[in-house]
This record gives sequence, C-alpha cells and structure tokens, in this order.
Amino acid sequence: MIKLKSTAGTGYTYVTTKNRRNDPDRLTLRKYDPTIRRHVLFREER
Repeated sequence: MIKLKSTAGTGYTYVTTKNRRNDPDRLTLRKYDPTIRRHVLFREER
C-alpha cells in the first residue's frame, strides 16, 4: 500500500498498491485532483 500525494499543494491523496519488485523507484501518476478540479501529477509519499 502506498499513498499518492498531489504536487499541486492541495493535500489531496490517493491510496493504491504497488509491486516493489517491478517498481523499486518512486511512482508518479497523472490523476484528477477534485480540490482544484484538474489533472495534476501525484507522487508517491513515504
């Protein structure tokens, strides 16, 4: 389980799962941020 935090600074997060063997580095996904109502980059938080 990992948390994806918005890079827009809104504090919005998504929770998802990740296979550490296939993706050892930090994950970045472009997802929807409902606080600012647009798609932004979400980065893996540790």
